[in-house]
Amino acid sequence: MNSILTQTPELLAPAGNPEKLRYALAYGADAVYAGIPKFSLRARENGFNNASMKEAIQFVHSQGKKIFVTANILAPNRKVESFEKSLAEYAEQGPDAFIMADPGMIDFAVRNFPQIPVHLSVQANAINWPTVAFWRDRGVRRIILSRELSMEEIHVIHEKVPDIELESFVHGSICIAYSGRCLLSNYFNHRDANQGTCTNSCRWEFNVSEDKGCQTPASKPLDGRYFIEETGRPGELMPIEEDEHGTYIMNSKDLRAIEILEELRSAGICSFKIEGRSKSIYYLSLITGIYRRAIEDMMHGKRFDPTLLNEIDKTANRGFTSAFLISNANHTTERFDTPQESNQPQIFAGQILEDRPGGWALMEVKNRIEVGDTAEYISPGERSLFEIQALEDIKGNAIAVAHGGAGPVWVQCGFQAAPYSLLSLIVGQAAQPTA
Repeated sequence: MNSILTQTPELLAPAGNPEKLRYALAYGADAVYAGIPKFSLRARENGFNNASMKEAIQFVHSQGKKIFVTANILAPNRKVESFEKSLAEYAEQGPDAFIMADPGMIDFAVRNFPQIPVHLSVQANAINWPTVAFWRDRGVRRIILSRELSMEEIHVIHEKVPDIELESFVHGSICIAYSGRCLLSNYFNHRDANQGTCTNSCRWEFNVSEDKGCQTPASKPLDGRYFIEETGRPGELMPIEEDEHGTYIMNSKDLRAIEILEELRSAGICSFKIEGRSKSIYYLSLITGIYRRAIEDMMHGKRFDPTLLNEIDKTANRGFTSAFLISNANHTTERFDTPQESNQPQIFAGQILEDRPGGWALMEVKNRIEVGDTAEYISPGERSLFEIQALEDIKGNAIAVAHGGAGPVWVQCGFQAAPYSLLSLIVGQAAQPTA
């Protein structure tokens, strides 16, 4: 039997800063990935510096987990010297891998730091088995496969090059270009996607306007619904829809592959990767915990639990798709026809900082809460609904409402809160608290 089928796949979660790193591990990640400042694709939201990265590596190893350091920009000449210097500094700290994309920088790392495995970033767009074999022969230990691959293509790559690890994204945002190769952000405001400063211009709000002054026999304003139709595919209409946030043309749905983890494992994937170093702690914790449960169920021979999809819906999203993984089940329009998910049943209420006797918890409020709201208590090992009975400000004065950004408040939840606990607010009070 292929050894990949007997091993528990790695769950790899994003760590946008040291705090998020700890939550990712608490909620079940086997490994985390964190970026080198200036040399990863999340430069604008990167919460690490040289000192905190060293501490992070030590902490992760103390937990028996792994940490991969992301250095995946394509380096222009002006950055080569500082890039090499940074790699040398981080190599001394002992990360479990470097995630890289630049061929010259990869060659430098393999030659100078052979003790640190190199994982080929999705930025390198590995989409076929000869490319995977090429990188294997140059010392790369793992390939993070391009998001544009189908399940069948992944299987062929593993079959042709079985002696290298394969990693696949299973959840999160999808770029409308080959990952990181989009020029929109650079074109609009000179922020290069591949240099870590992408402004996600593809998701900006666009208005469709009618030019009433240009009507001629050859050019007339359109009435009714608007679609994009590619001339080579007549009849395949991609709708341009508008919601309360704006009009979206290139705004892809989010990737969700939790239903097909078994198929991915059978195709040769050894690491399931969650996207989202810039996402909230609430998003990170819930998604990591949900995929942890799905992996454990899979390894114990249990069928996929569809209630996990409801759990995923509690996080902010743009609607979901399996994208290119299931090649025949998705038409092009299904990846684009939902501009923005508007029925998220729960929102992030706050992050519990500490507790006190009597069932009170000190919480950093993220969104407005008030006495009488129904909330869900979320911890690494427990979920429960309850009604907020009382609120107090930091001085102990009773209050009826608390707002995000105004500082921490005390919430009476009626039980002792565990470390890394969160509260989620039930939108519209659709659920009743449990006894």
